[in-house]
Amino acid sequence: MSGRHESWFEDEAGPLVRSYAVTGGRTRSDTIGLDLITLVVAMRTAHEVAGFEPEYGRILNLCQRPTSVAEVAARIDLPLPVVKVLLSDLIEQNLVLFRTATPVTDTPNKHVLQAVLDGIRKL
Repeated sequence: MSGRHESWFEDEAGPLVRSYAVTGGRTRSDTIGLDLITLVVAMRTAHEVAGFEPEYGRILNLCQRPTSVAEVAARIDLPLPVVKVLLSDLIEQNLVLFRTATPVTDTPNKHVLQAVLDGIRKL
């Protein structure tokens, strides 16, 4: 293969192979259930934790403040499924905390809210 052809091949296949290698071939993590608006925050910086792939360190540094999963994926320029796998790894190692949004089914009943409002009006 010529040097030019090799360069083209790496540019075209590089990110796909890199994502596969970073996640160890995993395409999703079903244990945590992260979605786009789940907030994550790092408990440590990348400097405090040694021996991780660079992507893990980038996530730890980025998440020093609460950040959504979607924003993490956008800022580190990796596909969302890859970011979810990496975040799940960090969560399982207690390096990142997460908080999911309340599901719509868990919102208070409309009748309960009306009763609270009626009670407040009576005060």
